[in-house]
Parts: sequence; C-alpha cells; structure tokens
Amino acid sequence: MLTTENLTLHYGGSQILYGIDMVAETGQITCVMGTNGVGKTSLLKALSGTHHRTDGALTLDGEALAKPAAHVLAQKGVGYVPQGRMIFPLLTVKENMETAYACLPRAEHMVPDEIYELFPVLKEMQNRRGGDLSGGQQQQLAIARAMITKPKLLLLDEPTEGIQPNIIQQIGKVIEYLRDQNNMAIVLVEQFFAFAYGLADRFYVLNQGRVTLSGDKADVSEDALMKAVSV
Repeated sequence: MLTTENLTLHYGGSQILYGIDMVAETGQITCVMGTNGVGKTSLLKALSGTHHRTDGALTLDGEALAKPAAHVLAQKGVGYVPQGRMIFPLLTVKENMETAYACLPRAEHMVPDEIYELFPVLKEMQNRRGGDLSGGQQQQLAIARAMITKPKLLLLDEPTEGIQPNIIQQIGKVIEYLRDQNNMAIVLVEQFFAFAYGLADRFYVLNQGRVTLSGDKADVSEDALMKAVSV
C-alpha cells in the first residue's frame, strides 16, 4: 500500500504539487486524472524518485521513505512505466527486459513465463531491437520490464497514449490481471476517460497541482468525475 501525506514538489522556484494526500491500496487500481499540465506526471516522478519531492511523507507497505534515489526505490519495489515508454532503442527486446535484473538478486535473473504469456509478441521479437517495435509493442515491453522487477507499487503514466485500439484492450486486460493478483498497488495516470473509468477502483483528480476530487468508484458518479476532469 502507498500513502502520501502533504506531498509537495517544485521545479526550481516553481511549485507544481500542493499538499497531495493519497492512498493506493494493494489489489486496487488508483487512477490519477486531469487535463494536461496539472501535475499528474510530476506526481509519478515524485513517487518513483526520478524527481525528489520537496516535502511531505511517503510510505510504502508501512515503511517510511525519505528521499531515496530512483534506483533505491526500484529495489524497494517501485516499478515505473514512464510516459513515452523510455525503452532502450538499440538494445534487443530481451536485453531491454534484462535491464530489470538490476533490482533483483542474482538468483532471480530470469524472464518469467508469465511475461510471455501476457505479451506473446515479446517472445516472437525478443531478438529485435527495441527501436524497431511499434509504439504499442514498445509499451508492452515497458510494462513487462517493470513487471520483472516484482513491484509492490506499479506506476503507469498514460499507457494508452499513441497506441492502437487492439493493443489498448490488451494492456487493459493485463492491468486488470495484475490488480487481481492482489500483490501490488497500481497507480494509473490516464486521460482516456473510458479506459480509466472502466479499470479504476479509486480516483484522484488533479487541477493546478491540487487534488480537487477523490473517492472510491462506488462513491464518485461518472458525471461528477467527468465534470471534475474537464475543469
């Protein structure tokens, strides 16, 4: 479970996030929504350690985390799939996945069969360079790489961006599958409303770096959510 209290973040002298209080439960999909430029990606950067928060508390499965580097958070169980995939274009698919081994003890340096069962195309193309894959295939590769690290918390930043509809459906099924394994908390940043609403168990809406609406899916109507996201 992830908990943040009064989380703030700055880029230089500019404050981007203001007092974010958030809970993401294990076995649930917590969706962060809002228009462009409201702080969604900045929030995931703070959670992943790729940009240190300015202040506030961050707790993962009961362990208070100060402001460790991104690789330390990855070793503690934070898996991050950034916007734009950020795979290594000159490495093969297999080599891209093997970069996840840095977070694991040597005895666990393997690609689980589960990865190829969820993403068969990666087995077919394991010797192809990452840069030769389509956008949808690269997104599958980025998710697979994060899964190999065995995360307690999986952060997904707009996984449907620029992806063809059939791959979006497949990615949605994978996210549901991961949720149903009940061994990780999933934080999904997404602007594709139907995709997000169909998957999420809980919502947080950001506007100008502040939470303007939050609640469980059972307590937040689709109309209210859509209105909050559109502001």
